[in-house]
Parts: sequence; C-alpha cells; structure tokens
Amino acid sequence: MPKDGQGSASPYVELQFDHQKFRTTVKENDLNPYWNETFYFNISDPQKLSHLTLDAYVYNNVKGNNSNSNSKSFMGKVHIHGTSFVPYSDAVVFHYPVEKRSIFSRVKGELGLKVFIVDNPSIRSSNPIPQMENNSSHGRKERTFHHLPNPNFQQQQQQQAPFPSQQPYMAAMNQPQPQQYAYEDMRNQNHNQIQSQNQPKVARMYSASSSQPFEYSIKETNPVLGGGQIIGGRVINSDKRRASTYDLVEPMQFLFVRVVKAQDLPSMDVTGSLDPYVEVRVGNYKGITQHFSKTSNPEWNTVFAFSKERMQASILDVVVKDKDMIKDDFVGIVRVNLHDIPTRVPPDSPLAPEWYRLEDKKGKKEKGELMLAVWIGTQADEAFPDAFLLDAAMSNADSSVSSMFTRSKVYHSPRLWYVRVNIIEVQDLVWGEKTRFPDVYVKAQINNQVQRTRPVQARTANALWNEDMMFVAAEPFEDHLVLTIEDRVGPGKDEILGRVFIPLNSVERRADDRMVHSRWFNLQDPWDNEIDEKKKRKDKFATKLHLRVCLDGGYHVHDESTHYSSDLRPTAKQLWRPSIGILELGILNASALQPMKTRDGKGTVDAYCVAKYGHKWVRTRTVVDNMAPRFNEQYTWEVYDPATVLTVGVFDNAQLENGNLKDVRIGKIRIRISTLEAGRVYTHSYPLLVLHPTGVKKMGELHLAIRFSSTSTMNMMMIYSKPLLPKMHYVRPLNFQQLEVLRHQAVGIVAARLSRAEPPLRREIVEYMTDANSHLWSMRKSKANFFRLMSVFNGVLAVYKWFGEVCLWKNRITTVLVHILFVMLVSFPELILPTVFLYMFLIGLWNYWFRAQYPPHMNTRLSYADGVHPDELDEEFDTFPTSRSSELVRHRYDRLRSVAGRIQSVVGDIASQGERLQGLLSWRDPRATVIFMVFCLVAAFVLYATPFQALVIATGFYAMRHPRFRHRLPSAPLNFFRRLPARTDSML
Repeated sequence: MPKDGQGSASPYVELQFDHQKFRTTVKENDLNPYWNETFYFNISDPQKLSHLTLDAYVYNNVKGNNSNSNSKSFMGKVHIHGTSFVPYSDAVVFHYPVEKRSIFSRVKGELGLKVFIVDNPSIRSSNPIPQMENNSSHGRKERTFHHLPNPNFQQQQQQQAPFPSQQPYMAAMNQPQPQQYAYEDMRNQNHNQIQSQNQPKVARMYSASSSQPFEYSIKETNPVLGGGQIIGGRVINSDKRRASTYDLVEPMQFLFVRVVKAQDLPSMDVTGSLDPYVEVRVGNYKGITQHFSKTSNPEWNTVFAFSKERMQASILDVVVKDKDMIKDDFVGIVRVNLHDIPTRVPPDSPLAPEWYRLEDKKGKKEKGELMLAVWIGTQADEAFPDAFLLDAAMSNADSSVSSMFTRSKVYHSPRLWYVRVNIIEVQDLVWGEKTRFPDVYVKAQINNQVQRTRPVQARTANALWNEDMMFVAAEPFEDHLVLTIEDRVGPGKDEILGRVFIPLNSVERRADDRMVHSRWFNLQDPWDNEIDEKKKRKDKFATKLHLRVCLDGGYHVHDESTHYSSDLRPTAKQLWRPSIGILELGILNASALQPMKTRDGKGTVDAYCVAKYGHKWVRTRTVVDNMAPRFNEQYTWEVYDPATVLTVGVFDNAQLENGNLKDVRIGKIRIRISTLEAGRVYTHSYPLLVLHPTGVKKMGELHLAIRFSSTSTMNMMMIYSKPLLPKMHYVRPLNFQQLEVLRHQAVGIVAARLSRAEPPLRREIVEYMTDANSHLWSMRKSKANFFRLMSVFNGVLAVYKWFGEVCLWKNRITTVLVHILFVMLVSFPELILPTVFLYMFLIGLWNYWFRAQYPPHMNTRLSYADGVHPDELDEEFDTFPTSRSSELVRHRYDRLRSVAGRIQSVVGDIASQGERLQGLLSWRDPRATVIFMVFCLVAAFVLYATPFQALVIATGFYAMRHPRFRHRLPSAPLNFFRRLPARTDSML
C-alpha cells in the first residue's frame, strides 16, 4: 500500500526470531519490491523449535527533514509458527498475506518467504542488529544497516542446494520424548474377579428413533488399567507414585529371555565344526534362534517373551544344540529357577546379561559359556516390540519365522502430492503419411495412472490443447512423468510420434496458486526408450512440447472417504497449523470372536487390530489361536482438527499357514474426535458389526480405552471458525468427479507402499480401513439415506401437526397461551428474535442433561441393515461390473448403479446438513454446542438492545455488500457449521 503520499513507498523487511533481528535493504519507490536476500538464524535450543515463531515486519522507510535521521511506518506483518519449518528439500516460496498490527492498521499486499532448516557447519549466522538505546540512535543505526549487503550472500546461495542431512534439528522436532513406563505389581488381584464385580452396563442410546437390538449396543465398562480404575470416564483409586504413560491398558506380565552370545563351545562333528543354535523352553512353550555355521563363538542377541499367565512350569531351560541333517546334537543346557528371576520396572535401565556355564543333562559343568539376561516385565518394556512372543500354537514352529507376521508394528503412509500437468501445445510434428493430417493427442502417464487430451487434427506441424491434468504421486519420487504424442491412424490403431520423460523429483513445488513458468521439452525419438540423457541417441529430434508442470502442495490429498477423514492438512508442511491436542488409544481385548478358520478340527481365529489416524497406521501383535485375545497395547497421535475420525479394524491373520490368502476382516469402529470430551477416559466395549450377503452379523466385541487431551481450550474453540480444508480447495477447487478419481489413485499408492513393508499391511486391509468402495451403488444405503432425510424433516412436520392441534382447540389452555404469545409478539416485534434465541439456548441447556455419554457407533437400524431384502443384499455384494450373463443387462445395470450412487451421495449430503442443524443443541459435539449456546445467549441480549429495523437494514446491506468486501474463503459461521458432526459416523 502506498505510504509516502505520492502513490509509492520505500519498503524493507525486519525479521525477528529467537532474540535475533535482521533487516533487508530498502527498495526505494517500489510497491512490488524484490530482495532475494538470505539470512540465517542460530537455533539456541532445537527441542523448543516448535514453540518459537518467526516474525517478519514490513516497514516503509520515511526520510525526515534532517538527512541524518530516518523514521519508519508500518506496512504489515507475517507471523510463522515453528511447527511449519521444514528442511530445505521441502521448502518452497510461499506468499503470506500481510496482517494488521491493530484493528486500525491499513495494510495490503503479500510477502514471499522461503523458510527452511539447515544443519551445515560451514554456514554461520548473519550479523545481528545491535539493540537500540533510544529513538535517535535507532534511526542512525537503521539507516546504516539498510544498505549493507549480506557479505555471505553468494556463498550461501551456492551452499543451498543440496544441503547435507538436517537430522539433528528435525530429530529434535519430530522425535518423541523417551517414554517413562512404570507398573506396580498387581498382587492379590484377580482379573476375572474384577471383571465379575464390575459388570458392564449398556450405554444409553441417543435417540429412540435410532434404537437397535441390545446385542448391537455399546457397553460401558469399568476396567482397572495401569493408571487406576476407570468409572464414569474418570480415574479413581489411582496411585500417583506410579507415573506411567502406559495408563490406558491393563498390565500384562511377561518372562523376557535375552540370548546374547556364547563362547568356547565344544566341537560336536567329526570334522570339528559346530553349527550352534539355542532353544528356550518353559513347559510346553519353546523358542528357537537362528543357527550359525561352523563357529564356536556365535552372537544371537535375540529376545523371547513368554506370557506369565499361561506358564505352568517353574524352570526355564536354555539349551544349546548343534544343527545336523538327521538329528540335532545336544551341546549344553542352562537351567534357571523362575522364582529367582528379578522384576524390572521401567524406567529402570535394562538388565545386564551374565555368563552362565553350560551343563550336561546330569547337571555337570561342561565346556562353553552362554550369556543371558532373564527378567520379569510388562508390555511397557522397551524389549517387548522386538521380542519373539511365544504361545501354544507357535511352540513347535520356528519362532523367528512365525513372529514376522505376528509382531506389533507402526507404519507411516507416504506423503502424497498432486501433480498438475498443463499441456499447452506441440511444435514441429513429424509423421509418416504426408498425404493426411495427423489426428494427434497427448497421453500422460505416471506409473499406472493414464490420462489423455482430446484429439486435435494438426493441419500444420503444430497442435494446441491447453488442457489440465491431475495425478497423485508419493514421496520419495521414484516414478517419471511420461508424455507421449500419438497419432490416431485408425480405429484402435495409434502411432507414437514422440515422447518425453520428466523425473518427478525435478518438478517445481508450490504451496499456493501462484503461476508456474511453462517450459519447452524436446521430445525423444519414439523408438528411443532410454530415460538417461547421456544414453539417448545422438540424432536430434526436432519436436517440442510446451508444458507447465508442478507439484501442488497446497491441497490435502484425499486417501480416505471424505466422511471419515482422519487428516485434513495440506501436503506442504510449512502450511501445517500447530496441534490442538493428543489422542491416546488403548486397545485392551476382544471377546466372543467368531471362528474364521479351522485348526486341528476346531474353529479358531488369529486376531490382530489395525488403527489409522492421520499418516500413522498401527498394527497390534497377532494373538494366535484365541477367541478372546488380550492385546493391551497403547498408541498416541497428535490431533490437528477435531473434525477427524479414528478408525480401528479387527482382522484375522491368514499368513501363518498360507501367505497367498487374504486377511479376513472381522469388523471396524469409527470414533470422531469432536464427540470426545477433553480429559475423559472412554472405556467401552464396541460390537464388531459386518454386513454379509446373508445380512448383518455380530462378529464379536472390541474393548477400547480412549482419551483426548486438549493443549489449549481457546485454540480448540478457534479452530471451529477456520476453513475445514486448505485454502487451495477454495481458491482453485477440484470437482467431485475429479476428487473421487484422485482418491482411488491415492488409495492404490498407499496400499502399494504399505504392502511392501515388513510385515506387509496388505491391500485388503488398507481398502477396508479407507472405505475405498464406499462410492458403489447400494439399494440399502439409498433407503437408509432417504430415511435419514425424512427424520430431519420430522421436526418441521411435528411443528405443523402441533399448530394444527392448536387451531383445532384440542388443548384449550395451550391454545389460549399461544394466542396471548402471538398478540405479544405482534405488539412487540423486537421480542421475536430474542425469544427464539433464548428458547434455543434453553433447549440446549435442557438437552445437556440427556446428552450421549459415549462416542457414536455403527447403528444397524439407522443403516437399514436389519430389514433389508435378500435380493437387495445380493445386488450390493454383486461385483462391479456385474456378473450377469446378458450384455444388455450388464450395461444398463452398471449405468443404473453409477447414476444411483451419485444420487445416494447427494441425498446423504443433504441429510448430513440437516443433521448438523440438529447437532447444534444435542451436545454430540460438546464444544460446538457450548459455542452455539454462548452465541444464542449473546445474540438474545444484543438483539434485544438493537432496533429491529436497524437489524434488518444491516442484514440486507451485508447480504448485498460490494464484491471488494467479500473473501474467497468461507466465513466463520459456515466453517463452524461444516465441522458439526452428522450421523454418518453411525452408518455401516
């Protein structure tokens, strides 16, 4: 904004970070200044980087009457949180709109900054500005610094790309603090007695219209966890001396055996060689290490864990054997009495291993020693995640092979980017048949994603398209963008005229909607398949393709169903807002699981759980051959938006017998964060409901403990006024069809990446957790959404019916009171709106006493799953495309399902809007209800004090305001409304 009174300004920027201050040079008489100056700040404490802020102030340099004194006028500021600082490889230039310093400030414009973190010893901090004593000295020092160039500018520019690893700083930002686990021995307490004394009670259903059978309801429990007993969401009988971050699960004791190494083992073969391995036995449970060939000093460093509650022996046998073709030879044994084993409670240091002399079968000392460490611990022990868990089903198997598919693991889905390709034109085409004009189009491909432009008949050697395409890519970028010019010679016959390979790691990144410069690419000969520039043919190929390619980081890449998104942050890390809280999940146990396979003539299940929130996936260990498995594993996530959903699924592990089988889904649970009260511990047993071709079926129950802790209540309330999605979704929105196509591409990429992990998180699990097929047509879902829509309008129909009863004088007292109220409101119209808002406030206050005490869950009645016709279920479980034999029926049927799927989504969205209106005063989202109630109370008094005519005029003027005063982002009330929970969380 001009500041000198002559339509111009002389701006400079002052940067402040961590008690350091730098300034740029002054750009005289320039309203669009360009500096390209680099400054480096020292980070005094990298662990506190997320709590620091970078402040950039834009000032106008004002020359006074005295040439030796300058002053400044404020032109805007930018405030950047430390949580958005990223390494140099992720940094892009982002244009921040300048903010006001106060409500009376007049500012305008954007400030382009590129903020990144480096760890390079050769880079030193820039020279800071000295502290100013007074205004006069401030002006003199400021003037002399304005025109000082950065002496290290050229050197710093050369050192910027590529920088070495930024691990120290990033580790301080992202690495969690060491977890302190502590458990007190639960002596004289019997788990079964506790559960029998605290019988679970059924949580009250929220609405009678959505009631369902008793066995499908959520049950509230009062378990005794690591932090104490949970009753009504609060911890009682807790021992404050027992500080534990593993306080949402029940302590489970394990016998840990660490087999470190051996020395001076005797030779067993005739050749004098030894192939040793160790067998660890406790009763019927057995674990085996790998064997080493021809060595007498092997090192295993392997940990075995035995569940103490299932052990019935009192002696631990550690046997050293020699691997042989026919029968393994006995080398020596170490016996340990279990009553002499110490108990270790973290955060105690790990137990030091000791040397044990080997004995023969009769107890005599033999040659050789074995180093062991044996202790009693819980699942909070740091050795637990890497230990081989042994049970009866695995006692006769190689523990190292079986445990690969049974351990608990944490997975991180890759960071996804949108790749925007704008195909502009092509020049100097060369085609074979000169007697015809080519009908050319461009085919763009990234891995298995393929898109094509419209065909254009090139009457010259040039062709113009100017079409946009969107793809999904994941870091690290291993694929190339392949663009092929093809000529449609005839039906089903295309001729390649040239191609170009563009590595995705060389594509420019952007975080906003700034224009990306276009580039000309030289096409390769169509017969040259080499990607490497050095290996291409030396013959020049004259065809050129005009493109504009970039990686769009300002969007959130949807890889989940939009109704159940667990993360709404953009791809670019520098746009991430600080977290608003911590979500803690304790996966306790499952009960009454249905058998999923047959082993030894009886039905059984090998169950494990998968939880997904944000980019973090967790997988519990597999409890083998158990219909009531106990997991007792706790996980933590950072929460950035309350309008997100945690998904927990239960699966049967099919990889133990045959790795080619698919893991079978048992059921899943969704929990919306906004429905959780901060600080409360929710301990409920959730029914696992799955829809089969024969109808809805309960597969068992899953017992969870959930706690959401808010870091700041004010930040939590303010987030409701922020846009739900990143800014780019509103500035350059993508249509619904395009988003659905990109979502399926993203799900495929995430599934492919996670299936390559060890152990793999298989594709069927990822698709089930992300609701990959939720868009397909279903008569049952359409009916359910229709009845949801009807229930929304039931309130309007009830008011109409009540007014009809008033008109018919069925209740004379009510009719007289309505007449009196009507006369009062007509006589005093200024009381209408205050009365309405005050009435809504009182309704919300009344509903507080009847609010739901549990997070919403799958509802069979709401999903219309308990009364569905078998023919409709057969249609829902039919393949897409359909498996019907007739081609005519197949095409019509698929078209009907596609169209009806869109209608189904539209009806569901309309129902969701009405349900959000109902949720304003229902306390389904406690924080949103408090905000709306406060608004109603304030509005009641404001509207009472404001003349009604003035209010109507102000409202009309605001609705017809000039476009200059409108903002492209949604308003705060609309953002608040979109965050309200709907009943989609309870849909199967």
